[in-house]
Amino acid sequence: ALAARNAGALEELARGTEGAIAVPTDITKPVDRTHLVQAAVAAFGGLDVLVNNAGIGSWGHFASSSEAIARQIMEVNFFGPIELTRAALPHLENGNEPCVVNVTSMCGRKGMPAWPEYSASKFALVGMTEAWRGEFARFGVAALTIVPGMTDSGFDKNWIRTDGKADLRFDEGMTPADVAAGIVRALRKNKTETVLGSEARRLLRFNRYFPRLTNWLIARRVARLYAGK
Repeated sequence: ALAARNAGALEELARGTEGAIAVPTDITKPVDRTHLVQAAVAAFGGLDVLVNNAGIGSWGHFASSSEAIARQIMEVNFFGPIELTRAALPHLENGNEPCVVNVTSMCGRKGMPAWPEYSASKFALVGMTEAWRGEFARFGVAALTIVPGMTDSGFDKNWIRTDGKADLRFDEGMTPADVAAGIVRALRKNKTETVLGSEARRLLRFNRYFPRLTNWLIARRVARLYAGK
């Protein structure tokens, strides 16, 4: 059951995906979340896996941002996925090796400048997934975390703000197919947390062993980008 706001693109994807149905959905709307779950259950007789992949970003610094932007990002990246999971859980409990997969970000393991709201929303989703892992075990429902790095998905063409400074080369990142394949591998192995992308693995590994140096290098880079401003 494929869900997104763009009904036209969704229908096109469904036509090229064997056995798929398209369910136009705005994950921030309770009625849409309920409809998505009901449509999937009606079409397939139940739920085995829920992949929470919806996301939105804002490329700019906190000092010049706003409460409205922070709330919009949290609605899409955090509240939408967790409430969709709440709606799906009664059906997942009866699924075949059921699992919830939360697609987060390397920013959910290392907060990055110019991504303050995005980082916070992904940190929140990582924390919720870890809590679910303990809670959902009694229902037999697994909870997996996917931590992708830069992906050439068109994400950079739909930011709320675009005034951050840095040379972000999304076109050199992973393809959506790369990420999808990584998610499937994680599901098959029931791997608790999976980091995808070489730059994400390098950054998170370096930060793990040298957190103070990582912070210093990032801060120095930001200071140089904004020198004289």
